[in-house]
Amino acid sequence: MARLKKVNGLPKADVEAIFARFAQMDPEPKGELDYINAFTLLVAVVLSAQATDIGVNKATKTLFELAPTPETMVALGPEKIEDLVRTIGLYRTKARNVFALSQLLIEKHKSEVPDERAALEALPGVGRKTANVVLNIFFKQPTIAVDTHLFRVSNRTGLAPGATPLAVEQKLVNTIPEPYLLHAHHWLILHGRYICKARKPECYRCIIAQWCRFEPKTPQPVAKSGKATSN
Repeated sequence: MARLKKVNGLPKADVEAIFARFAQMDPEPKGELDYINAFTLLVAVVLSAQATDIGVNKATKTLFELAPTPETMVALGPEKIEDLVRTIGLYRTKARNVFALSQLLIEKHKSEVPDERAALEALPGVGRKTANVVLNIFFKQPTIAVDTHLFRVSNRTGLAPGATPLAVEQKLVNTIPEPYLLHAHHWLILHGRYICKARKPECYRCIIAQWCRFEPKTPQPVAKSGKATSN
């Protein structure tokens, strides 16, 4: 995770206001990975490490048509899986993990994706972040999956300053009001992906800028005409 300028945490009222604004603007936020069922979601998230959702979706379109279940994925074999996902970074390791986790789901979980973190993390290629994504999206559990975007937003804004993803996750879980916990994961990741970008955060169109501790705020770009560009 990138090192960020340390800021103080936000007061409770500001945290409440931020998530109320997110909820007002996007009541039902959605993840951007394509999937068919719990199994294909798990596979998509495993493949998405250090890759874009767009790139993963392109690779999994054919993969999921051929193998939407653990049994059909095992039937493909690791070399065929490799071939289908070779456009994704670290595809060889990821393909082996997908094959191995499919085998374990058949052997230990009756081909069902478990809805418990420990069981998920015991699968090849599945860490805490991946487990949290699956638990949140498919099983509707109020978990927080801290990726690089969420880590950045949490530290920049003052929502949950922390030196590690786990510290940020735990602080968010203890800080975010309960009614907003289920969707908080998506709101923060999407905000970091499209607004609070790493190099040039677009503060001039940020819906939570009034509560954010990040300074200096990025001004609206000026066109060659000398006028601010419109969005």
